[in-house]
Amino acid sequence: MPDPCCLGKIRLSISAEGWIHPLELLVPAGNLEKLRTAFLYGADAVYIGAEGLSLRAGQAEFGPEEIKTGVDEAHRLGKRVYTAVNIFAQNRDLALVAEQLGLLASIGCDGVIVSDPGVIRIAQRVAPDLPLHLSTQANTTNVESVRFWRDQGVKRIIPARELSIAEIAAIAAAVPEIELELFVHGAMCLAYSGRCLLSAYRTGRSSNRGDCTHPCRWEHLLVESTRPYDPLVLEEDNRYSYILSSKDLCLMDRLPEMLGAGVKSCKIEGRMKSVYYIAVVTRTYRWALETLFKDPATYQTRPEWFAELSKISNRGYTHGFFDGVPENNMQNPEVKYFQSHDLAGTVLSYEREGRVLVGVRNRITREDSLELLLPETTIRLDSKQMVDEHGLPLDQAHNGYRVYLPVSEPVPAGTVIRKQLLES
Repeated sequence: MPDPCCLGKIRLSISAEGWIHPLELLVPAGNLEKLRTAFLYGADAVYIGAEGLSLRAGQAEFGPEEIKTGVDEAHRLGKRVYTAVNIFAQNRDLALVAEQLGLLASIGCDGVIVSDPGVIRIAQRVAPDLPLHLSTQANTTNVESVRFWRDQGVKRIIPARELSIAEIAAIAAAVPEIELELFVHGAMCLAYSGRCLLSAYRTGRSSNRGDCTHPCRWEHLLVESTRPYDPLVLEEDNRYSYILSSKDLCLMDRLPEMLGAGVKSCKIEGRMKSVYYIAVVTRTYRWALETLFKDPATYQTRPEWFAELSKISNRGYTHGFFDGVPENNMQNPEVKYFQSHDLAGTVLSYEREGRVLVGVRNRITREDSLELLLPETTIRLDSKQMVDEHGLPLDQAHNGYRVYLPVSEPVPAGTVIRKQLLES
C-alpha cells in the first residue's frame, strides 16, 4: 500500500464533466462498436489506430470518418480519444503520416501515440498543438530518456513494460511535468516492449508493421541437432514447455502503488480483442478504481473481480515486471487460452413491455446460461423465454438472428450478453 501522506501529491485528471479522476482508465477500441462499449462500461478514454499507421492490422484501425465520429461521440460524453500513429515509418509512409496528423488535429483528437522520431518531427510541423504520447515501442527505460523526449515536445510517455514500479516512481518524481501511462492488463509480448522480429522471420508478416501472427504462442519443442526426432520436454509432466509464451498481465491488485507512484493512466491492452473482452475488463477495472478512489489506504481487491477476469479469454495472470525480476511462473505451461464464458449477443433496443431486442453473435439455445452485463451489476436472463421477432418460441438462435428476451428494467443499447461455455 502507498503511504497515505503521499496521495495528496498526486496529479489529478479533470474530465470535461468536472469529475476528478486520479487515474485515467484507458481502454482499447478496435472499431466504433468497441469504442461505444468501452464508454458504456466506464472508460475515461480510448485509444484507436489510424488506418495504415498503427501497429495493428486493418480490422482494428479507423478510417477518417470513423475517427471523426468516435471523437465527436467521446467529447459529447466528456471522454477522450487518443489515436495511434506508432508505425515505424518508411519513406513511402511519410506523406500519409502528414495527411493523417493534420486530419487528427482538425478533428480535435485528444492525443496521438507515436514511436518514430520522424513522425514526431512531422507532427510538430503540421499539427503543433496535437499532444504527443510516446509509445511503449520507443523503449523508454530511464529518466534521461524521459527528459530527452520531453524536450522534443512529448507530453505523455508509455514506458517500457520491463520497468518496475520503483523505476516508474523515480521517473515520475524526477520529471513530474511528463504524464506516465502504464499497461495494467492484457497480453504480454516476449520481445522487449514488443519490438519483435519473430513473426517477420517465420511468416513474412512484421509485428512492427501491425501484422503479427503471434508465433510465440505456437507450440515449440527443444531439440538437439543430432537427435531431431527426440524433442526434450522441459517440464516434468506430460505437457511441453512454452518458453516463448507469457501469461497475461493483471495489475488490478497493485493499483494503489500506481496511484502513489504518480502514474496518470491505466492502460488496457487489446485492440484486436472482442466486444465481450472490452465490456468485462472495462467494468471490472472501473469497479476497482472507484473503490480505490474512495479510500486508497484501505483498498483491497475483491474475489468477485478476479472471478470476472477469469471469464474472459486469458492465459493465466502475472504481475510481469512490476516488482522487478518477474516471478518464476510468468511463463504459461499451456498453449491454450482459458475462457469460461463468451459473447452471446448485444442489446439492440429496450422495449417498454419489459424485454430487449438482442442481436445474436454466437449460437444461443434454450438451455444456455445467459447473463446481461450492466455497468454496475449482472442480471441472469431466462433463455427458455427466447422468442423471434414475431413472438414465436425458439429452441436456438444463430449469429445474425434478432431475438427477444425478458428483462425487468431498462437497458441501454450496446449492453453485452454472455453465455457460459460447456465444461470440457
